[in-house]
Amino acid sequence: MNMDKVDPATRSRMMASVRSKNTAPELAVRRLAHRLGYRFRLHRRGLPGTPDMVFPKYRVAIQVHGCFWHGHEDCRHAARPRSNTEFWNEKIERNRVRDARDVAALAAAGWTVLIVWGCEVKDEAELTVRLRTALSLPGHLHGSDARS
Repeated sequence: MNMDKVDPATRSRMMASVRSKNTAPELAVRRLAHRLGYRFRLHRRGLPGTPDMVFPKYRVAIQVHGCFWHGHEDCRHAARPRSNTEFWNEKIERNRVRDARDVAALAAAGWTVLIVWGCEVKDEAELTVRLRTALSLPGHLHGSDARS
């Protein structure tokens, strides 16, 4: 029984248009990191999982995960579709397995991995703390805010 509110062709087109790079949450994390004075590289292909952001100086990789696509536990944004449930459950589980494998490979190569969920981006104060902690810097700012 199909419970979708749109026809299959429209749903397919909608899902195909979802970006995997340069998403709104990813751009928000990048803007914040840059504003805090951190410099990074984007989508490093030579690393497991092609992390969204890489801070080579600190050996830190950041993955910004969409709550739906990566199966964020207990998140209202990760609600599974009511149609084609078997497909979606398998798809999201494959993503979760791949994510765990990539994090393990990065850690084995000496990288610290920070996962930022899309729903966490709105709390900029908490995200600032998480970024600074992961990058192991003292509480001062670098760059244009260093004078304050």
